[in-house]
Amino acid sequence: MNWLSLLGLEAFVLRWRAAAIEGAMAVEDRAELARLEWQDQKRRLRQILLLTIAVAALTVVALTLLSAALLVQFWETPHRILVAWLVAGTWLVAWAAALAALMHVARQAGNAFALTRKELAQDWREIKEQL
Repeated sequence: MNWLSLLGLEAFVLRWRAAAIEGAMAVEDRAELARLEWQDQKRRLRQILLLTIAVAALTVVALTLLSAALLVQFWETPHRILVAWLVAGTWLVAWAAALAALMHVARQAGNAFALTRKELAQDWREIKEQL
């Protein structure tokens, strides 16, 4: 004997069961999305670390070569001056490129978990509408 059918609660229980299953699937989807975005965030953080090390190393090299170029500038041969400035300029361009790449990756890292936040906000709106 099915008491839920007799009391007319079977449809109510089925609706709640379907809602619970749908909610569990939604939680799994959101967890998967968060996991994927965390992997992306870790990749960006690794890039930031490597580019920070590159910028620091290139800064040391650039400043050393710029100092050497300033010292060489006062030597007698004009060719030494040109070569020293070209080498220093090359290191300065490499430093600027590394700095630009670091800033680009850092800007992207500031937008972490955007898809997860969007999905959760949409879910919250839908829940509030149903209440």
